[in-house]
Amino acid sequence: MRALVSRPDVRLLLAGQTLSMFGDWAMIIVLGIWAKVLTGSNSAAGLVFFVFALASLAAPLGGLVVDRLPKRPLMIATHVALAAVMFLLLFVHDRGDLWLLYVVTALYGLGGDVFAAARSAMLKAMLPDELLAEANGAYQSIREGLRLVAPLAGAGIFAAFGGSAVAMVDAASFLLSAATLAALRFDEPARAPKEHRLVRELSAGITHIWQTRILRQLTIGIALALLVAGFSETLIFAITSEGLHRGPSFIGVIATFQGVGSILGGLTAAGLMQRIGDLRLSGIGIALFGIGDCLWLVPSVPVVLASTAVAGVGIVWAIVALATAYQRRSPDHMQGRVSAAANMLFSVPQTISIAAGAALITLVDYRVEIVAMAVVFVLSAAYLLTRTPAIEVEPALA
Repeated sequence: MRALVSRPDVRLLLAGQTLSMFGDWAMIIVLGIWAKVLTGSNSAAGLVFFVFALASLAAPLGGLVVDRLPKRPLMIATHVALAAVMFLLLFVHDRGDLWLLYVVTALYGLGGDVFAAARSAMLKAMLPDELLAEANGAYQSIREGLRLVAPLAGAGIFAAFGGSAVAMVDAASFLLSAATLAALRFDEPARAPKEHRLVRELSAGITHIWQTRILRQLTIGIALALLVAGFSETLIFAITSEGLHRGPSFIGVIATFQGVGSILGGLTAAGLMQRIGDLRLSGIGIALFGIGDCLWLVPSVPVVLASTAVAGVGIVWAIVALATAYQRRSPDHMQGRVSAAANMLFSVPQTISIAAGAALITLVDYRVEIVAMAVVFVLSAAYLLTRTPAIEVEPALA
């Protein structure tokens, strides 16, 4: 980690991303709260997060844009544009303006996907392969650390000054991030050559993932886990009330322990991956997440808190292993499309699992869902841990 943070370009990039992520975490939760306040409807609030996830379906187009254009100017333009989008929220006053809230949410999700794909490509071009895992781990640690404080800050600003104030804070974070990128020294990688078949260009990221054996295995294994991972979004409410007999506010305590575990996972992922490889680390990470969630069956506060921290470590190990594998095994001119394709491939099963979990909680005992999650996570981890890494030349598609 010392070699990573000794680089001025990395410090500047992480500083800008810290500001941006703070605004993101504060704003995303407030969009849901705002919809609830305007309508009094839980479904209207939930639809905010559905619209946000739905934007990922356009990720392949965004990935192509990333590969065709210079990365740093695109990232700057994206954050400046998102800052301007935040100003639309100044016109949201009552229930009749709810449509505008959803439009902003969709643009927010789309812009975030484009920026994330460009950032992944920038890191690949900026850093040697041996530092990529450390950079992804540092990013995840900062992200999870901010997740502990930024939503509370956003909710507090919303309660005191309204949603418009949060929007202006988020706009400022975007502009400050753009300023750090403008000051960043960065040698742009080669751009993707233009082809005559748009469909082939758009699908190139998915095709590359499928034809690259290890990326295909990682994608299958983790997508399988995500088919049930979303159950936890609603299970946590049942665990808190029925299992631990605590009020809804205790969910914040549980989330804190998950955040602490996630920060630890981000700090240790690179070292572990260097020793055991990305396939093994992702498999162990998924196994830890499954074990942590399975222990939610125990109606004990210390056990639930400790197991949630373990789950936090595991999920970040899997994320860092996955992100680094995509970067290392994809050519520079395809980084955007591969990152965007991965985002879409994982967003779809996760969104399905969140919806399924919300429906199942009304039909079956919450403990049945926990057992189902554990079974699927064991299968996913077993699949990843039984794949055999091999030294091979992976295909590099144009």
